Amino acid sequence: MKLMPWAMPLLATLVLAGCGSSSEDELRGWMAEQRSQMRPRVPPIAEPKPFRPESYADGAAVDPFSLDKLAAALKRDKAPQASTTSALIAPELARRKEELESFPLDTMAMVGSLIQTGQPAALIRVDKLLYQVRLGNHLGTNYGRVTKITETEVTLREIVQDAVGEWIERPATLQLQERNK
Repeated sequence: MKLMPWAMPLLATLVLAGCGSSSEDELRGWMAEQRSQMRPRVPPIAEPKPFRPESYADGAAVDPFSLDKLAAALKRDKAPQASTTSALIAPELARRKEELESFPLDTMAMVGSLIQTGQPAALIRVDKLLYQVRLGNHLGTNYGRVTKITETEVTLREIVQDAVGEWIERPATLQLQERNK
């Protein structure tokens, strides 16, 4: 009886070891046989085409990717329109700049409006200082000119350059700002 608890696990281990090695050998033999019979079928790769370099004959010509050539082409396409509109829209560079032209529009805030001698005026705050603006005054760094003043906003016309360098008009507004408490 004392040998029985030790004998059973020992006997089971020997039986399992004997079964395992023979089936593994059979499996390995079958895999080797299958491997020797299989041949992969890979189609051959086509021969590469021979490379024939071409010579660049127009070495003295203008680079087709230069910005100067692109700008010239855009000006040529817009030539009939650009000559008339550019002269009409160009900013007044010779006039004396007003004080509010040294500040960008996004630093300005409209804080009120009033009417003096029948003409509308707007109160603009810049850097904690108040300025009175009337029709025709200039604001901002883009040659903005005040065209309309209402109780709630100041409308202006800015003159800026587009990608080609032509002067174009662009509307802008300053709206009445609520007071922060």
